[in-house]
Formats: sequence, C-alpha cells, structure tokens
Amino acid sequence: MTTTTAAPEPQLAPASAIPAFARGPVLTIATAVALVMFLLSSRYGYFGDELYFLSAGKRLDWGYADQPPLLPLLALAMDSIAPGSVTMLRLPATLATAAGAVFTALIARELGGGRRAQTLGAAASALCAHFLATGHNLATSTIDPFLWTVLLWVVVRWVRTRNDVLLLWAGVVTGVALNVKLLVLAFWAVAGVCALVVGPRELPRRPMLWAGALVSVVALVPTIIWQTANGWPQFGMGQAISAEVDQGWGGRLNLVPGMVQGAGLVVGSVLLLYGLWQLLRSEELRAYRFLGWTVLGLVLIFTITNGRFYYVSGIYAVCWAAGAVAVERGQPSKWWRWVPTWPVFVLSAIITLPTALPIYPMSWLRDHPQFPRPPYSVEEVGWPEMAASVAETYDRLPDSMRDRTAIVTAKYWQASAIDRFGAEHGLTEVYSGNRGFGYFGQPGDDKDIVMFVAWDPSLIEEHFTDVHKIGLIDNGLGIGNISQRQPIWLATGPKEPWQTLWPKFRNLWV
Repeated sequence: MTTTTAAPEPQLAPASAIPAFARGPVLTIATAVALVMFLLSSRYGYFGDELYFLSAGKRLDWGYADQPPLLPLLALAMDSIAPGSVTMLRLPATLATAAGAVFTALIARELGGGRRAQTLGAAASALCAHFLATGHNLATSTIDPFLWTVLLWVVVRWVRTRNDVLLLWAGVVTGVALNVKLLVLAFWAVAGVCALVVGPRELPRRPMLWAGALVSVVALVPTIIWQTANGWPQFGMGQAISAEVDQGWGGRLNLVPGMVQGAGLVVGSVLLLYGLWQLLRSEELRAYRFLGWTVLGLVLIFTITNGRFYYVSGIYAVCWAAGAVAVERGQPSKWWRWVPTWPVFVLSAIITLPTALPIYPMSWLRDHPQFPRPPYSVEEVGWPEMAASVAETYDRLPDSMRDRTAIVTAKYWQASAIDRFGAEHGLTEVYSGNRGFGYFGQPGDDKDIVMFVAWDPSLIEEHFTDVHKIGLIDNGLGIGNISQRQPIWLATGPKEPWQTLWPKFRNLWV
C-alpha cells in the first residue's frame, strides 16, 4: 500500500530577500514618459469621450447609462482647476501612464527581479502602444488598466508575503476600479477559480479577502443605486459593444491579435508572450501560476463575449514582469536574447511614438490621410469648428422658428462638443438620445422643430412629417473624421409629444 502526499507549496522569499528597488532607471523611465505625455497633451484638442466626460461632470450623478461616476467627477475636478485646459484635463492620464511603468517594475521586483528585470518591465510598459495612445486622453481605457496594474502588484505581493492586510488594500483598489469600469469583476471571478484549481487555494479562505470584497461592494453602491433606478442600461452597453465588435474586421477573432499588437512592437509583444509562458511553465514562478491561467481565462471570456482587445490590457504588467525576470536569469534561448537590448528599445520607440502620440502637426493629418497615424488623432480636431457650423445653421433659421427649435444629435460626441463650445455662439441647449447623454434631459414641449445632426436621418424621419437637409458640418481644416461633412437636418411636424417620443430616441449605439 502506498500513500501520496500533496506537492509542497513553493518556498517564497522573505521580505528582506527581494532585490532592492531599481529607483534610478525605473524613475528615469517613468519621468521620461510623463514628460513626453505632458508636452504633447495640448496637441490637437479634446477627444470625443473627453467632451462627454465634461458634459457628464456638469450633471454629476450616482452613475451613468454607460459607466460608473469616477471619470466624469475627475473631469469636472480637472476642469475646475484650470477651465478649458486640455493639459490639465489629461494630467491624471499622464500620471497613470507613467506610474504604470513604476508598478510594472515593482511587480518584477516581487517576482525576484533585480535591476535589469525591473528596468525591462518598466520599459515594456513605457513603450506599450496602447498605453501611450490611450494615455494621451482622459479615458476609462487609460485609468482602468493602471488600476489593474496596482491591483496585480498587491496580489503578487500577498502571494509572496501572505500579509493579509494587502487583501484589504486589494479591495480598496478594486472599489476604485469599479467606479471606472466594471471589468475588474471579471478578473476576480477568473482569478478566484484559478486560485482554487492551481493554488494558492488558501486565498479564498482568507477573511481579509472578503473584508476587501465588502469594501469594493460598498464603493459600488452609487452605481448600483443609479443603474437599478434606471433599469440597468449598463447591460445594454455590453450588448452594444458586442455588436460593434462583431461588425468590425475579424470580429471576436481580432481580440488576441489586437492584444499582442497593443502590447507594443518588438519589446512589449515578445515579452508579453514570453512572460505568459513563464507564468504557466516556470517552477520558480509556480506560486503565481494562477495568474497565467487568469490571463488565458480572461482572453477566453472576452473573446466569447465580443469584448474589445484592451479589456485584457490590465493584465499586461504581470506578464511583462515575469518575462523580464526570466530574461534577467538568462533563461531565454540565445536566438532572441537581442530583444532586451538598448538598440531594440530605441527602434521600438522610433516605431511606436509617431503612431501612438500626436507628434505631427495637424496639416500632416490632412496631407497624409493614408499614412499610419495616432488612432485617436483625427477625432481630436475640429470640435469647436463643428459647434460653430451648427450655430451658423441655427442662426440662419427665421426668427419665428429659432425659439421653437431643439438641437438634437444622433451621437453623444457631437452633443458633447456643442455642450462645450456652443455657448460661445449662443447655443445654450443640446440634446442627444445616444448613450449617457440620453439621460441628461429631453426637449421641452415648446420645441416642435428639431435641427438634427446625423449622417442618417431615419431615426427622426419616422417621427416628423417633414425632414430635409439644411446644412453641413465643416471643420475648416480639411481633415476627414466622424463629423466632417456630416449633414444637418430640419424636422418639422412632430407626430407625438416628447414625453412619448424621447424614449424612442434613447439608444446605446457605439
């Protein structure tokens, strides 16, 4: 008769045994990122979502149809400090992008990485194409991955030290993240299952974990209150995004390629995949293996649900850190040891920076529409001019019609732009049924004419007896984007009152 015993838990390094923090190179990298982001933050103008956050911030609430309340509150705070300053508005995004590099280095340190591993991890984060591109804007896709990175550092540190106070702090970080996006719930669901299967199995049994969970639930109460009172439109947002992804090139199958490409050319993508392999296979990192399986689980879930590729970007840091530690230990095959060398970092920066950040002048966007350019750049130009075009068209209406005319847009970006810049041209009210803007109010009963800004007038044609085009949007820059040459329609003869009409205008189209 033979007996079997469970495999012993891997021995973890005591707190005093981990390498010193590579303060010099890591903080140099973070400072360089912050400086570049800061200097470029005033280039072009507001992104459409930033205008929306400003509009939502003017209408503070417990929550919104398309997101929790933290980003609108943050936008309001930044704009109150320096009204109209794009640089100030983007300061939290700039700091989050730079701090993400520091926390990636700290994760590498927790995994046993010394100076080289910490520097490599920080550099991978600093050159991440997605983090640079989205870090130029105050966006949920900037703040949420940063908070995941902080959360991963806390979790990895707990695995090493078993200091349960860290689990309470994990709940605090989760609570903040839940007020940006709800995606972190997916992380905990998958990580919890993976911990039960491959260890550390004691994690779900720790009382402090559940105390931290209570903290995060309390932090989510405002969103729960608002969503419950308004029929949980957040569920509809998930369906709208899923439909958008399904209609895009590659559909759900584009998640993995997008994830790898977004990690950054050469350094980021290679280190991401190599680090994931290390998490799944390395005996030295066996205590953290559940995080490797968590990466695969999240990829599977977001592929099935048609999530966007950057939904998994918050998990990049632990893969980069694991890969960096293995590189430092000399584990990679010789054929690609050239990857973590300074010429490759320089090459990666030369390739990534011009395609992620607004380095070129606006005239270059106009003259080179076929050339790769920052993904959000064209949607950061022309918003004041767009509002001016709408105002000019409105001013051309006869005096007898203007007081009876409501300005309505098909998309929330255009409504947000008019909300921001319209007052300069005498436009004090604007409405849209799209996304969260649809919950900001509806036209009054005295408005029986609509000036509708949309590519497709079908949404309004079925509700008014006459709809015809009266103008076009012109940003005056010759740069094609979502608003340029967009028609402006005039609709008269409403078939029903706004009380019954407005709910039909509400939608969560992306």
